[in-house]
Amino acid sequence: MRPANSRAHGRFKLVGGVLCLDFANTRAGRDTDTPTEYLQDYADLVAWAEQVGLVDDGELLLAVARQRPADAEAVLTRALALREAIYGIFSHVAAGKPAPPADLDTLNLAVADALSRARVVAQPEGFSWGWAAEPDDLDRMLWPVARSAADLLTSDALSRVRECAGDGCGWLFLDTSRNRSRRWCDMRDCGNRAKVRRHYQRRRQERASTA
Repeated sequence: MRPANSRAHGRFKLVGGVLCLDFANTRAGRDTDTPTEYLQDYADLVAWAEQVGLVDDGELLLAVARQRPADAEAVLTRALALREAIYGIFSHVAAGKPAPPADLDTLNLAVADALSRARVVAQPEGFSWGWAAEPDDLDRMLWPVARSAADLLTSDALSRVRECAGDGCGWLFLDTSRNRSRRWCDMRDCGNRAKVRRHYQRRRQERASTA
């Protein structure tokens, strides 16, 4: 496991608009020959959880992981399985296809585990959901991810889930545009590349027509 000071905080791009979709997007270029894996070890998982605000004691989790490396590796394996299930479900939803049963089974196992840890917590102005977590629970960042996926699947926002139209991208996002016309995970990246590509093709066609 890499030391904590080798982790670059803020390095994860968050364009999904929903926690579970941002988690699915920790793998990039799924439809290419050279996909990028952002969760290569448990330290990466902790760094992501810190960036999205799921944990604020990452150093403690890493210390526990160094003492229990096999447990940390098992959590990472579960995290990747959950991520791929979430991606499989929502990419199919975005394409108007039924969710793969195996992916739903994986998600449901994670949801059941999460709900067993969920608690209603009294707040000064009401109540909120909380988690019965111990400081050394290495997998506690996965509970809100699983619940986020379940909440999105059972919400009216499900129809707004999209998959980026960029070549080889595959990132998922929630389309909150007024006319539901968003096509790109990020206009500055995939959207801009598509714009440049269209401009190049148009110029090439113009040159061909005048030749």
